Amino acid sequence: MPYLMIQTNRSLSPESEAALLEAASSVVSEVLEKSEDYVMVALESKTPMLFGRERTPCAYLELKSIGFPEEKAAVLASALSDVLEHRAKVPRDRVFLTFASHPRNLWGWNGKTF
Repeated sequence: MPYLMIQTNRSLSPESEAALLEAASSVVSEVLEKSEDYVMVALESKTPMLFGRERTPCAYLELKSIGFPEEKAAVLASALSDVLEHRAKVPRDRVFLTFASHPRNLWGWNGKTF
């Protein structure tokens, strides 16, 4: 049920996009201890972005999940920043992340809510 949206101003090759998506999905699955079968990751590359008055590589990540465990936020922030640094060449200090928890009755899949 976790959903990760990645936005970056980097232009990535199709191969780099695939590698980034796969690495991010794996991290989310592992840290949240959720089956990767239910992890969704979206990527918006070449997004016009400005951070600190600069247009140099940067990224914004938003992770939503049912009952997000706050104690996992620091681990995910570090691990996902590593993924962006290695797969998209975005420095860790140019990555913002947010985490959100949703109640089961406000999350849907397969035509129903959890």
